[in-house]
Amino acid sequence: MAKLTLKDVDLKDKVVLMRADFNVPQDEGLKITDDTRIRATLPSLKYILEHGAKKIVLMSHLGRPKGKPVAKYSLKPVAERLKELLGLDVLFLNDCVGENLKPDIGKSKERIVLLENLRFHAEEEGNDANFSRQLASLGDIFVNDAFGTVHRAHASTEGVAHYLKSCAGLLLEKEIKYLGDAVRDPQKPFVVILGGAKVSDKIGVIENLLPKCDAIIVGGGMAYTFLKAKGKQIGNSKLESEKLDLAKSILDKAAQLKKEILLPVDNVVVDTIDANAKTEIVGEDILEGKIAVDIGPKTVKLFEEKLKTAKTIVWNGPMGIFEMDAFSKGTQALADFIGGLGCVSIIGGGDTAAAVVKFKLEDEMAHISTGGGASLEFLEGKDLPGIAALTEKDK
Repeated sequence: MAKLTLKDVDLKDKVVLMRADFNVPQDEGLKITDDTRIRATLPSLKYILEHGAKKIVLMSHLGRPKGKPVAKYSLKPVAERLKELLGLDVLFLNDCVGENLKPDIGKSKERIVLLENLRFHAEEEGNDANFSRQLASLGDIFVNDAFGTVHRAHASTEGVAHYLKSCAGLLLEKEIKYLGDAVRDPQKPFVVILGGAKVSDKIGVIENLLPKCDAIIVGGGMAYTFLKAKGKQIGNSKLESEKLDLAKSILDKAAQLKKEILLPVDNVVVDTIDANAKTEIVGEDILEGKIAVDIGPKTVKLFEEKLKTAKTIVWNGPMGIFEMDAFSKGTQALADFIGGLGCVSIIGGGDTAAAVVKFKLEDEMAHISTGGGASLEFLEGKDLPGIAALTEKDK
């Protein structure tokens, strides 16, 4: 059943309690080094203000302070960045619960209030009912716009939704639409690209999407467990030996379903993983002592041939160690190619999103997910607690 969105609720004169994802990277001087997640909330913030809300009370976590105040995880720098981005004053409060908060919010002149880090209280990750009620008491309506946290049943994502009318923000609504369509009713041909280090991280996605897609492209470290399962020599490349039987069963199931799984046919290899290591390109079999760090040019062409007719592409996981420029060519080539297709291209969060941003191709993709773990679980077909708790449209 469909969930309420911002467009379904009356915001006029309401105090809106909004869960955002301000878990942003900072340098040692606590300067924000990437404000992508802050910028991602701006459409919802502007929409709420433009539709007559009295105030927005923002809450988020930052880092892993383990249930106690830690100065380096304060959200104060986020308040400053929000002020710059919005051109509006932002009231920063030094806690997220307490008897003085509601009066302070009520008498403030600022229309935007940011609470201190939720995870300074152990009750947040414990989804404590009393803590949830205290948070809920600060607003008239709850908006969740933090997709990166909806796979966790925390007080600020799942708990508060039991005490207030709750809806998805514009960012969360977009995530649900793109990822939901890909899982339920993708435009065909539908090709899934999976990379990253481990087969075990992607088992659920493979099992859920294999019957629905036309082909799965496998690269990154996880490809070598599949190649080993096919009897190929992989040298010292990444291997999950305990997953070899699983890899074989996935290949067998794909054959039964007449679904193609494409694996690397050539590889960039090194003796040691080092940014300055000498690289060479070898075929499917990798000599003992060599480590695969990227897909080779023949593999890029093979993958592109399969992708060129795709109407929907879901990509989760890089093709190599893209953080090192020498090993990033395969990932960059695929990103470039997909960006020029004009199809529904959905980029999973985490490393894949970081790679697309690194190559400055984010504007070429239909959707880049803001949640790594959340997008994986969504693509696995799991119910995510932070979405499940939102109010149904017919209520």
